[in-house]
Amino acid sequence: MKELCYYEVLNVSKDATTTEIKKAYRKLAIKYHPDKNPGDKEAEEKFKIINEAYAVLSDEEKRRIYDMYGKDGLKGQINNDFNSASMDDIMDIFNSMFGDAFGFGRSASTRDSSTPYPLDIEIETTLEFSEAIFGCEKEIDIIYMEPCSSCKGTGAKNAEFSTCDYCKGHGQIMMRQGFMTYTQECPKCDGKGKIPKEICGVCNGVGGINKSETITVNIPAGVNVGNRLRVPAKGNLGTNGQRGDLYIHFDIKDDENFVRDGDDIYIEVPVFFTQILLSEEIKVPSLEGELTIKLSPKIRDKEHFIFKNKGVPNVNNPSHRGRFIAQIKIIYPKKLNKEQKELVEKLQDSFGIDSKPHKSIFESTFERIKKWVK
Repeated sequence: MKELCYYEVLNVSKDATTTEIKKAYRKLAIKYHPDKNPGDKEAEEKFKIINEAYAVLSDEEKRRIYDMYGKDGLKGQINNDFNSASMDDIMDIFNSMFGDAFGFGRSASTRDSSTPYPLDIEIETTLEFSEAIFGCEKEIDIIYMEPCSSCKGTGAKNAEFSTCDYCKGHGQIMMRQGFMTYTQECPKCDGKGKIPKEICGVCNGVGGINKSETITVNIPAGVNVGNRLRVPAKGNLGTNGQRGDLYIHFDIKDDENFVRDGDDIYIEVPVFFTQILLSEEIKVPSLEGELTIKLSPKIRDKEHFIFKNKGVPNVNNPSHRGRFIAQIKIIYPKKLNKEQKELVEKLQDSFGIDSKPHKSIFESTFERIKKWVK
């Protein structure tokens, strides 16, 4: 049997960043979480594998071992349950499914006992990078259900039912496992104790028909993948006139220059090596305009310039903002023409002995080696 590749499980490349891995994990974990797929053994197994993959790829040391030796190198280090994810990721998923800082209070499975379909609905919408950072007012097209007038929202033709022959109208069945006896909801009538004599031909037994609506939603600044926004009374309409809530999940487009990691924003700043040597002062774009960076010969490739409180507003606490981090990328010429080479050689000679430090360091070493090989 072919062993599953953790990168393929999360649908990311082998050079994926930590942020990309976390984004992929959150999306898949929410999709296959057992609470969203009750009774689905396949989804449960996928959820376990997703957590196993994330437990390895989100840990730098485990990921390094896995890349070198595969799964065999990690024997005894993998925990297959939900606790393999970090507490932050667990809470992100919990919030995404059951409510978070946007005033969510109810589970997304609200039902009116007289309505055969859930009142709450969930959708996903895509935001531009800037819309997620700064917030926006967005028009969203939704599809919701209202009770079928033909069957009065029951799903049964003429609203006529018969007693469920499996649970005898109790809505529950007795199950025995070893010496334990317990009850569970009847799988045939979904706990109602009755089943339609005949399925409604208008709604095909669903009990509701689809309606479309365009709504305007205020998206708060700082939303991220994994957040969920509750819009009250924009879900499905029940037979009692109550309308459920709409829950919006977000997917966010990447930006060509800025990279987001939580509330922090990264930008790569390419500079030519001569700019470093000459200690130039350069301007870099940020979320609020320009920032100034003073270069110097001490700066190394991939060095960070960190600007506090210049990142993304925290969606739960707008007064708190993340960091803006500029990462230096030093560019060297790929080749020199004759004139450039002469100029570089002249510059090197101007530094004297300091321009060839390896000579003074290794001179005595070469002499020792000569004695070794006699």
